[in-house]
Amino acid sequence: MAYRAPVGETVFFLEHCTSLKELAGHGAHADLSLDLVRQVLDEAGKFANEVIAPLNRVGDREGTPFENGVVTMPKGWKEAYRAFAEAGWLGLPAPVEYGGQGLPSLINMACVEYWHSGAMSFGLGPMLTQAAIEAMHAHASKELKDKYLAKLISGEWLGTMQLTEPQSGSDLAHLRTRAERQADGTYRIKGQKIFITYGEHDLTPNIIHFVLARLPDAPAGTKGISLFLVPKFLLKEDGTPGARNDLRCASIEHKLGIHASPTCVMVYGDNEGATGWLIGEENKGLACMFTMMNLARLAVGVEGVAVGEAAYQHALAYARERKQGRANGKDSSPIIEHPDVKRILLTMRALTNASRAIALKTADAIDRARHLPDAAARALAHEEASLLTPIAKSFSTDSGIEVASLGIQVHGGMGFIEETGAAQYYRDARITAIYEGTNGIQAIDLVTRKIGQSDGETLRRVLAGYREIARRVGTLKNPAFGSTAARLEEAVGAVERTSKHLLSAAPNAALAGATPYQRLFGLTAGAAYLAEIAFAAHVASVAGDSDPAHAARIAAARFFAENLLPAVAGLELAVMSGADSVLQSEAALVA
Repeated sequence: MAYRAPVGETVFFLEHCTSLKELAGHGAHADLSLDLVRQVLDEAGKFANEVIAPLNRVGDREGTPFENGVVTMPKGWKEAYRAFAEAGWLGLPAPVEYGGQGLPSLINMACVEYWHSGAMSFGLGPMLTQAAIEAMHAHASKELKDKYLAKLISGEWLGTMQLTEPQSGSDLAHLRTRAERQADGTYRIKGQKIFITYGEHDLTPNIIHFVLARLPDAPAGTKGISLFLVPKFLLKEDGTPGARNDLRCASIEHKLGIHASPTCVMVYGDNEGATGWLIGEENKGLACMFTMMNLARLAVGVEGVAVGEAAYQHALAYARERKQGRANGKDSSPIIEHPDVKRILLTMRALTNASRAIALKTADAIDRARHLPDAAARALAHEEASLLTPIAKSFSTDSGIEVASLGIQVHGGMGFIEETGAAQYYRDARITAIYEGTNGIQAIDLVTRKIGQSDGETLRRVLAGYREIARRVGTLKNPAFGSTAARLEEAVGAVERTSKHLLSAAPNAALAGATPYQRLFGLTAGAAYLAEIAFAAHVASVAGDSDPAHAARIAAARFFAENLLPAVAGLELAVMSGADSVLQSEAALVA
């Protein structure tokens, strides 16, 4: 089954449910129009459909052979990446002064979805490079930017993000990679990093590594971490790659999925040490890296959307063709006619659409935080983006995994057979709940830092927006919406009650309830944004727009509210009264 990018759904959402109209034609986006956005998304979708997607199974089968320190990418990937770079896709959101197009995060994230749906392994390298570009532009010296930024934006070189070490996963306080000052202003880097995506490959003639390391006199813990730019090849006077730096890929991991994304063990300093350049200030590298990580967290959420969309399309096509059993009094019916299969497919579609909406709403808040003319409005948007980011990352990736698993279920026994392709979506999706801070870490961040922003005012403002959506839907008195408004209103109340509880709970009790709270919040946000889409579809229909997709948008919102949102009641109980059974149940943890 061929993947097709859901451009129509994206464009409708951007036009009716975001601030894109407000930003287009003004300030940094004076040349932006909705027609231009449609053209960009059409072309991005076409590239995903025709160039990237055909490589997905090839990459899964061939992987990335590693021999004598060299990683070889699968057949066709170098040509596809060259076309990707030449088309300027990597520079969509990048600064114009270094060759980027300066487009809003909203548009870029929509494209990121299409590319990852085509092949998640393909999208990972460019995604991390975009995050590196953002960190460089925000924190690097002009000299470094002038040497490296244009080559990253053009895609001539790719970048990596290097945090994790064997003894230090998400807890960066125990990081051991060392950086030593040199008389010429450079630093010598020595140490080992693991799980490095695209740490070695043959797609580009140089790879620019962004490496966290510790100076000899650095403070202990995370306050003593610095960020360094460490190229695979040092640059000659003319800016082209020259001598090999003192770094190497020692091995690549053999993984459950994303087989065509080389995940590397990187070693720095077999000899004198790899030459690196400081980004930002000494001992303040974590702030620089978080610029990178925040974008990557949203992008990983979009990966969940992407794999979910591809798995849904795959399952839908199979369900329409596969005949088995009796439905509606007919022999040998297509399985899509069986109520339970229909329920599964509706769940897949609703979760994917809700995840997309959450991710794009987060990107929209980021764009408003950067481009609204009023400083106070920018500050409010920044806090909204901070609140939504852990939801976008966790809900979308959890949903992507669930949708991919349900896709296997739709295929029945054939879903467990690799030849159908259904299993690959699950294998690829499973890493997303771990990438860029596990979803449990996102829950900790949400509960301990984000819901209490501005004394809870940001949360109250977002929830007031959800309640207003419920009110507007309720005034329609349209039976096609069913009980959407009532279920959403109930869910908003559950978020309010659980938020109040967690903000006043003892620290460990709050942490014990963090993950169910995060899921509760995500379900409520997803329901609200689907209802907003459905309301816009209703308005368009009343105005004479006969697009058949409007009925599907309304049906998806109703299904989500009536079939998935009821889980909020159980999650509320877990948050409000489940902490003791978590904190006092050591006796249950026996082999």
